[in-house]
Amino acid sequence: MMAVASCKEGKGGLDNGKYVRYTPEQVEALERFYHECPKPSSIRRQQLIRDCPILSNIEPKQIKVWFQNRRCREKQRKEASRLQAVNRKLTAMNKLLMEENDRLQKQVSQLVYENGCFRQQTLNTALPTTDTSCESVVTSGQHHLATQRPPRDASPAGLMSIAEETLTEFLSKATGTAVEWVQMPGMKPGPDSIGIIAISHGCPGVAARACSLVGLEPTRVAEILKDRPSWFRDCRSVDVINVLPTTNGGTIELLYMQLYAPTTLAPARDFWLLRYTSILDDGSLVVCERSLSNTQGGPSMPPVQPFSRAEMLPSGYLIRPCDGGGSIIHIVDHMDLEPWSVPEVLRPLYESSTVLAQKTTLAALRHLRQITHEVTNSNNTGWGRQPVALRALSQRLSRGFNEALNGFTDEGWSLMGNDGIDDVTILVNSTPNKMLGVNLAFANGFPSVNTSVMCAKASMLLQNVPPAMLTRFLREHRSEWADCNIDAYSAAVVQSIPCTLPGSRIGSFGGQVVLPLAHTVEHEEFLEVLKLENISHFQDSIVSRDLFLLQLCSGVDENAVGTCSELIFAPIDASFADESPLLPSGFRIIPIDIGADASSPNRTLDLASALEIGSTGNRLSGDCSGNSGNMRSVMTIAFQFAFENHLQENVTSMARQYVRSIISSVQRLALALSPSHLSSYAGLYPPSGSPEALTLARWICRSYRGHLGEELLKPSNESGESILKTLWHHSDAIMCCSLKMLPVFTFANQAGLDMLETTLVALQDITLEKIFDDNGKKTLCNEFPQILQQGFTCLQGGVCLSSMGRPVSYERAVAWKVSNEEDNAHCICFMFVNWSFM
Repeated sequence: MMAVASCKEGKGGLDNGKYVRYTPEQVEALERFYHECPKPSSIRRQQLIRDCPILSNIEPKQIKVWFQNRRCREKQRKEASRLQAVNRKLTAMNKLLMEENDRLQKQVSQLVYENGCFRQQTLNTALPTTDTSCESVVTSGQHHLATQRPPRDASPAGLMSIAEETLTEFLSKATGTAVEWVQMPGMKPGPDSIGIIAISHGCPGVAARACSLVGLEPTRVAEILKDRPSWFRDCRSVDVINVLPTTNGGTIELLYMQLYAPTTLAPARDFWLLRYTSILDDGSLVVCERSLSNTQGGPSMPPVQPFSRAEMLPSGYLIRPCDGGGSIIHIVDHMDLEPWSVPEVLRPLYESSTVLAQKTTLAALRHLRQITHEVTNSNNTGWGRQPVALRALSQRLSRGFNEALNGFTDEGWSLMGNDGIDDVTILVNSTPNKMLGVNLAFANGFPSVNTSVMCAKASMLLQNVPPAMLTRFLREHRSEWADCNIDAYSAAVVQSIPCTLPGSRIGSFGGQVVLPLAHTVEHEEFLEVLKLENISHFQDSIVSRDLFLLQLCSGVDENAVGTCSELIFAPIDASFADESPLLPSGFRIIPIDIGADASSPNRTLDLASALEIGSTGNRLSGDCSGNSGNMRSVMTIAFQFAFENHLQENVTSMARQYVRSIISSVQRLALALSPSHLSSYAGLYPPSGSPEALTLARWICRSYRGHLGEELLKPSNESGESILKTLWHHSDAIMCCSLKMLPVFTFANQAGLDMLETTLVALQDITLEKIFDDNGKKTLCNEFPQILQQGFTCLQGGVCLSSMGRPVSYERAVAWKVSNEEDNAHCICFMFVNWSFM
């Protein structure tokens, strides 16, 4: 067919009504060139005409118009394809919402019926009766949960009976009204959401439900979800004990599953499961599971130490093919995690459906979305790695951290004696080859057969500290808690470079550079490489070395409800390969739902002190007033170190001391980051030897009035706390620096901290010269004497840098000398007006 291009007067510069017909050979030549260069320059178009004799009769302007039209058609096709995909997604979402609406209407009808039964029961209570045939309000609507099931044997027929019953109960939860579902806080359904997420209300155990669209075929979705260790980070293993085919073409599997414990103070969980896979009459694929117990008459498995046997109630996946490709999936997770087996302060972790939804249900959807992204985008995302390789690295980091935190004996871990203080637990693994798969080399350069791995771990209770905020601070301000000696030691071990023990002369960091690799699950989780420039001393010689950490950060979204935040890292070599050994260490912060008798927000405790709880309540020992508006979270710390066996005693002492120093640093950081401290101003204290925040605020305002002749703050009552509150919430960035040869910041209001991208704790590590460029430093040097003599100066607008290196513009700045009660110069105060990030 002949291709026709309309080239009218306008951008093409041709005469009105002039049309050009191209032969198929000419179109083919133009198409070939278009795929090489969609937007050729004038020179390239002329060269095209010279190189292709069949185009010699076409004018260059006509060629230009052809390419313009071709690009327009390509854009239209892409837009049409995108709109068709959006339309398919909206159609499927509409179908999903209609089904959800039908389910909710059924639930409303059932609630109305139960309400009528309740009223009838209330009326009948006034009349004496011996009739017990009528259902009570307790059993009404839940008869299927209370019915005693007849015992069954472990034969295929008996297992099939259990499987069919499991399927029926699962479907009643996935699409029926067996469980009262309520929308999960913070999860709003919509075309761009990950799905419709709900949690249970008033049912035994904890349950979560999700409905979503997945861009994968049903069989592929089922295959991925069955491989639970690949996406469920808390899953240690799933062993298939037996597989039985069924007459309807399905399969029954007997599974034994182990889950990691999330903290050091709770036992790990295991499950003995039956999994039934079948295809429904409408073509939907179903994978449903439940725990097997002696009461059902099925096969049993004896308890396994140190695991606590938990129960999975009928759960699973309903996967239906979607028109135009992909699948509609319904997920139900319903468990009884035996909360009575953990300390009472930790029970909310095992009694919260929100926690289950975040850790399990949403994790499955995010993994499916990530797989879909990898299928459609297989390009390298950074550091030469494919997306699947980066995901594997993040899973290795998470798994290695969980293994160290749990310290299972079948992995070779053994408990060491303590030093009389139980805040830090030390474990040793003398068979690291099983974990790492390689031999580590040490001082002589040859593999050491006497190599072991040590893990120092502890847990602590944090009061009123947002986990996401603390995790971000730990990531961005490593120098606040990390010891460069320990990092250098760990990196030297991994790099197989001769190294000395921590405590010898190892230099400090020269700086750090963050190299993002990939966002593995949108904004939820990302993997990166941290470069720590270090100068180390070995045998009186200076060796320059770059240390690298592979780091996983997750749960930094403050808007996500019930999200666990993690910062996990491992030292790596500069030439790191995917199969290289990893010794992950780091932090895990899990929010705990607060009760009405929560402890005081002004305390950050070692969790061991919180376990002295009687059976009559859950108030912490030594607690103050119960403030129900405050949050609690559990932080678990685990650090791993490789060492030669003859150094075990020294490394043990070092590890214990290091983790205790980290606990102390975290307590200090948590105190400064606590919103309750910022709102009450109890934490706004400058360094030791400086006045308290209330006094400093009065000095700042009085000095500003004396030097500039006007009020810094709006008129208010003269109470110190009111002045500090107004100063703290002032819209302009106000910060004080010391009067030293190298001035450092000692105080800043909230706007000042936001401008510098730091906190009150880290503020004291920032020098004044670091925030100015060369022009700013030159101006400041010229103006500083005037500030001390005249008392103030005004600076023109310019650009400065935050602690993270981001440029910040400001309209103008004012600097003035702050004097104390004796009229002696105490510090210099700066106010940056109308600042913003560039």
